Amino acid sequence: MRLLFLAVLRRHTGNAVTAQRVRDHLEAAGHVCILKDAFDFESPSEISSFIKAENLEAAVALHLYRGGRLLQGNGIPFGIIFGGTDLNEDVNQGDKNKVMGKVLEEASSEINDMSDKLIPVDPPDSWNIILCTFDENPPKNLILPCCLKYAVAPTDASSWVSNEQDVMVGTITFAVAFTESMKETAQRQWELQQCRTPPLTGILFFSVQRSVFRHQVSDLVFEFSEINQSADNLHVFLLICGLRQVKDPLYLVDAFSEWHQEEANVYMVIVGPEVDPVFTREVKAKVKRSPGVRLIREMAQEDLHAVMKNCFALVNSSVSEGMSAAILEAMDLEVPVLARNIPGNAAVVKHEVTGLLFSDPQEFVQLAKRLVSDPALEKKIVANGKEYVRKYHSWQEERQTYRQLVRTLERSTED
Repeated sequence: MRLLFLAVLRRHTGNAVTAQRVRDHLEAAGHVCILKDAFDFESPSEISSFIKAENLEAAVALHLYRGGRLLQGNGIPFGIIFGGTDLNEDVNQGDKNKVMGKVLEEASSEINDMSDKLIPVDPPDSWNIILCTFDENPPKNLILPCCLKYAVAPTDASSWVSNEQDVMVGTITFAVAFTESMKETAQRQWELQQCRTPPLTGILFFSVQRSVFRHQVSDLVFEFSEINQSADNLHVFLLICGLRQVKDPLYLVDAFSEWHQEEANVYMVIVGPEVDPVFTREVKAKVKRSPGVRLIREMAQEDLHAVMKNCFALVNSSVSEGMSAAILEAMDLEVPVLARNIPGNAAVVKHEVTGLLFSDPQEFVQLAKRLVSDPALEKKIVANGKEYVRKYHSWQEERQTYRQLVRTLERSTED
């Protein structure tokens, strides 16, 4: 199958890394996957011309607003992968919210077009209904309670045998999210607007990108940040983020700088691409006058992982997140995680089990000091974090999940 995959491909960002990994999954399944930057297209008509020129059969978009809006009215089945920006930021902007609702409305139009073939159902609470069928039993992470009032009733609701009588909807697109909280946010948002909900809002596996280190891990962080390696008992806290307001890289700067002036062996290093030029200038000016805080340029993922491996802890201070790849990568690299207590982070970090959650800068400093002075706590959360990633974020599971989703698009083209 020839697929278009739309995403924002800004270098050295989590979105770009995720998109490239998903493309690899789809191509490994035998599909031709053309990955394009959503910012390269101005309108759905440009996408339409590209689809025709490349003879594309279906599409997937990472981010409902940035990618999904471009797929409207193009006549091919498409799936949406929600991003954190969609559900945490864009949803609060009236025009963007309206556009996203229209995309989801189109995604569900095929269900409404089949209204004469549907029968009313009032399933008990114990039923989990999925609005597409698979060659095999659907993966458990894609089954969810359904809020639609109509469906084609399967002959045997207790089984998922793949035959014509069990097909609940024949031609369908999908909308999926990385976490339960993201799924619930999407459902709640567009249900409140009485918008026709997407046919499938499920949970995706999100795996960890692993790297082969090209450098001595003991050197990079000091080379880039100009921190004196000879300092006794040095502890470096690494904050990885694009320099934009939603990532809030300045949230901890004042509190951390005060701590550094008390204990000169602690440093915070901020690393990431300069996404917002105006905000980047503000960050640079603030860091320049903040002792103990460093800002270093964006770097290739292999280098970033080498830096991460040699730091004492990974920090996330975002105002909102979908699912932080940096947090999962730190867990996989056996680096402790301290994360701001927001829904996206709390979906991954369980306090004092797989990491530490803080609600304000003062609590961050308290928890960071505790982590520095308590090797047993560090050892526990590192071991638990590593096991969590192994159990819930394997690339094999992620690959299988995307293959299953694309099968729904294949069925749509066949029908």
